[in-house]
Amino acid sequence: MIRVVRGTDSREETIALGRALGERLRGGEILSLVGSLGAGKTQFVKGLAAGLGVPDADRTVTSPTFVLLAIHHGRLPLYHFDAYRLSGAEDFEWTFGGDFLSAGGVAAIEWADRVAGFLPGDALEIAFRVTSEYEREIEIAGNDRWAGILAGI
Repeated sequence: MIRVVRGTDSREETIALGRALGERLRGGEILSLVGSLGAGKTQFVKGLAAGLGVPDADRTVTSPTFVLLAIHHGRLPLYHFDAYRLSGAEDFEWTFGGDFLSAGGVAAIEWADRVAGFLPGDALEIAFRVTSEYEREIEIAGNDRWAGILAGI
């Protein structure tokens, strides 16, 4: 298991960490994002989108809570899911099938713990913890498949 833990103390640092990861992705990756409300998941995805070359990512990437899925186009498509309102893995499968998870882009799933039974075992797990009003701890963990991507982050 490969594990990277980073502290961030601003929105900009959270976005920068997401960007660093996005720049390394090649397509076909699934990212499982978990953490409380306001922990930084969407800010991280803004950076991820910027790293994938999504134009004006800071403005165009927003929480997809009410639409469940937002698709952003950069050098790779970014499928930004929000599973907060879903009732479980079966609801995720019924709503989306596996199409977006195997479409060759990058799938970032906020509230992924709600649909964990549907996600493959090699999804990259990104956990967000609020440590103070401005500080976050972001833990990124994955199997050996992720070693090259996580090197240097």
